Amino acid sequence: MKHIFRNTSLLLLSFSSFLSVYSTQAATNDHSLEIALGKLIFEDKTLSNPEGQACASCHIASQGHAQEGFIVSPGANSTLFGNRNAPSISYASLTSDWHFNHEDETWIGGFFLDGRATTLQEQAKGPFLNPLEMGNRSKEMVINKIKKSPYINIFKTVYGDEVLQNTDQAFDAMASALAIYQASDSFAQRFTSKYDAYLQGKTRLSKQEQRGLTLFEAEDKGNCAACHPSQIGENGELPLFTDFSYDNLGVPRQINSPFYGMNKRFNPAGSSYVDTGLATNPNIKKPEAQLGKFKVPTLRNIAQTAPYMHNGVFATLTESVDFYNSRDVDKKWAAPEVATNVNKDELGNLQLSQQEVEDIVAFLHTLDDGYIIE
Repeated sequence: MKHIFRNTSLLLLSFSSFLSVYSTQAATNDHSLEIALGKLIFEDKTLSNPEGQACASCHIASQGHAQEGFIVSPGANSTLFGNRNAPSISYASLTSDWHFNHEDETWIGGFFLDGRATTLQEQAKGPFLNPLEMGNRSKEMVINKIKKSPYINIFKTVYGDEVLQNTDQAFDAMASALAIYQASDSFAQRFTSKYDAYLQGKTRLSKQEQRGLTLFEAEDKGNCAACHPSQIGENGELPLFTDFSYDNLGVPRQINSPFYGMNKRFNPAGSSYVDTGLATNPNIKKPEAQLGKFKVPTLRNIAQTAPYMHNGVFATLTESVDFYNSRDVDKKWAAPEVATNVNKDELGNLQLSQQEVEDIVAFLHTLDDGYIIE
């Protein structure tokens, strides 16, 4: 009886969720049904092994589609943990294509913090089969769950009955629905921050926020905008606050991650584990040149996504900005997790005062979406 009740409840929740998205998208978007399906899949906790974890479990809408408060996220199996901090994905659909910039000699774009997925669809597949995340043993296991889901008829309507006869094609279709949903207006309140309103002349920044913006952009001060562009683009597009490049910031090792305490099957190195970032990407032919580099994240919604850096080593924005400011001159900072390729040109000794650090942090808070103009 409990099993029947659970499925009935899910059916009602799924149908309500489906209607809320479909009704808002149908009039203007040819992908409206696929978007609604993507939302159902994104929020479906039965698609993990064991059941209980959805995409939305680690990418929470109210937290910039990240997971605030976790160094790394627990998996569907609560004794297992991911090895990296869950990034915000509110703007992931706007990621630049994966390519090598010969002028700057850096890789650009791609998904995950090491760029190993070249499309949003490819990225969407990863967590389902990751033993540290949703824990399914195969694509077939995932698709069998979708076949039993309350929204299977929606899936068939969108992709046809025949797609379910081929596991690979069905898995691709599932990922397509997730990607289209994440690219839709219903996924996130994109470009609705106070700073967006400021750029459009609809509001003013406070004196402290304005000082922070000036410091953020000044090449002889914060110089943050070198990697986190902050101005309207040539074609009028609002800034994404990332150039999608990869960099080694010299971030210290995380010594408190629950990932280190897992059994040797998943982490043979234990507390000695070192994350080499972009060098782990199988598409990189010369990984030694990419050791310790991670994708530059967007700073949009950054105040909602603590802790910070790929390993969650910094608890607050103030600590993060202070690290950029004084990494090379203050002995309180531990040695880099990966000492090779550390960026020593754009950070480490910015000579910012404590007030200037606080001003930059105040500006960063203006990047949270959902601002209401008074």
